[in-house]
Amino acid sequence: MSDVIEDYDASQIQVLEGLDAVRRRPAMYVGSTNTTGLHHLVYEVVDNSIDEAMAGHCSEIDLILHDDGSVTVKDDGRGVPVDIHSHYKKPAVEIVMTMLHAGGKFDHKSYRVSGGLHGVGVSVVNALSKWLEVEVRRNNLVYWQRYEHGIPVSDLEVHGVSDHTGTLVRFKPDPGIFDEVVFSFDTLSTRLREMAFLNRGLKISIKDEKSGKEREYQYEGGIVSFVEHLNRNKEVLHSTPIYISGERNGTYVEAALQYNNSYSEGIFTFANNINTREGGTHLSGFKAALTKAGNDYARSNKLLKNGAKLTGEDLREGLVAVISVRLSDPQFEGQTKTKLGNSAIRGTVLSLVSDGLSDFFEENPPVATKILEKAIQASSARAAAKKARELTRRKNALGTGGLPGKLADCAERDPAQSELYIVEGESAGGSAKQGRDRHIQAILPLRGKILNVERARMDKILKNKEIRNIITALGTGIGEDFRVEKSRYHKVVIMTDADVDGSHIRTLLLTFFYRYMRPLIEAGYVYIAQPPLYQVRNKKIINYAYSDAELDRILESIGGKKAVIQRYKGLGEMNPEQLWETTMDPVGRTLLKVTIEDVLEADDIFTILMGGLVEPRREFIEAHAREAKNLDV
Repeated sequence: MSDVIEDYDASQIQVLEGLDAVRRRPAMYVGSTNTTGLHHLVYEVVDNSIDEAMAGHCSEIDLILHDDGSVTVKDDGRGVPVDIHSHYKKPAVEIVMTMLHAGGKFDHKSYRVSGGLHGVGVSVVNALSKWLEVEVRRNNLVYWQRYEHGIPVSDLEVHGVSDHTGTLVRFKPDPGIFDEVVFSFDTLSTRLREMAFLNRGLKISIKDEKSGKEREYQYEGGIVSFVEHLNRNKEVLHSTPIYISGERNGTYVEAALQYNNSYSEGIFTFANNINTREGGTHLSGFKAALTKAGNDYARSNKLLKNGAKLTGEDLREGLVAVISVRLSDPQFEGQTKTKLGNSAIRGTVLSLVSDGLSDFFEENPPVATKILEKAIQASSARAAAKKARELTRRKNALGTGGLPGKLADCAERDPAQSELYIVEGESAGGSAKQGRDRHIQAILPLRGKILNVERARMDKILKNKEIRNIITALGTGIGEDFRVEKSRYHKVVIMTDADVDGSHIRTLLLTFFYRYMRPLIEAGYVYIAQPPLYQVRNKKIINYAYSDAELDRILESIGGKKAVIQRYKGLGEMNPEQLWETTMDPVGRTLLKVTIEDVLEADDIFTILMGGLVEPRREFIEAHAREAKNLDV
């Protein structure tokens, strides 16, 4: 052990003051320094404008992506206060822009409900921007101030007069902090559309100066329009969504729900307009209300036999719902606000939604009967699925008992070090088994295409041998038994041919993982292998090209020398050594991690591509045909 060179004393304790902490540890405040964190900056500014709308003072929000990489967010709210703060002797707008935990949302006088309750939003944006300019229209004047790296570089100045009120924030993210400073028009549009749905009548627009794209969103139907939008590519059981709203104990609750003929559920929850992706107490209250109201109606109308009872899972089959709550003191888990923790909200939502659903069922017997009949069919299928699921359970934690015979397992028993390659075809599976690193890499070959789970109930899914093999190999269970922490591998790699059939199999597998094992994706365990498209042989030198562009670069680099180009139609054309070298060697391979940036968009895509309606799929293909690359038919 080496000698201690320096004493550890008070002189080595650092205190990061002001916004220094934000610049030093940006991920603590915006989640990451990748594209997710970058877009979070925009959301923080937009959320302030949304709070003005919730307070009844803003009717329009405009977002502009500028050519220089900066972003403008403008609203017609009251405008950030500009008067001098009695304690800090600075304009209030400067305090809001430069001090953490400074804002008008703590005492509930200016904002009864708000998404940005931590008071760190716009100051964090300022700290992580190369520059930021704020313009406030208030008191019939236009005020302006500029900041660089979070520090004011001008005083608050008057730049004219105005008979309107509002706030405009323009900022340019710091390229020294973020990996890439490129905003996605589609990502931002999806978020803004979501906000427009949640705030009935609010007009929100977005414009990209570089591409010329523009969108405008305004929905007088609110979350009812939201549910109709989510179900637009599905066959619905009842034409009009069920809508329930009410206020209790200072909490306002809205719920809209509509059933379709699919077998999956889609419930989206929001608290003060914040998308609570991990749910929370409002979600558990809604689920309990649905289960109670459904069973009460089924029993009172003698739809169930011999005292049978429907589970929540039965009643949520084919359900699309949006739940939005507004409350004065939301308790979110973490600054990223993905789960609501207020315990009292569960009872509030349970009571309001249960009463509302019971009234609707009594007043609309034909719709209620349709919904309950679907749930009863789901219950019968669940009983059959439970028996089938028993076959997929592993007999012991790490032994080989119960594992599928086709699985060539790895020697490693630590899931964090273990990889499972799900490989298309017996031929490629044979090459992968021979070429792999047996210590950490397991191989599971698939025969043909797995079942399209988008169009099947769980009982039918579990009759599919290939799907059972996947579930058993992973060890996670499925359905109500699913436990992501039991996964035997922390890298699950989909490896298919680079042709149309391979793409179809990959999509089928991704649909299965998304619908029934989404926590695997959210944990970052699911990957897609990237085998080469071409082998370029020049005498004894062999190069591999993973795209047409890379092939062109290789051919250009060898000049006029003769080269033999082989286009790989399938993984089976590669011998074990080639497959290892190009696709499986951890040192040189390329893996694409599967992520879900937008759950609503992902749900929509899987519905369009794998659902039962042909027209939405045709429209999607026509709209995106030009984006197809490396297509081999």
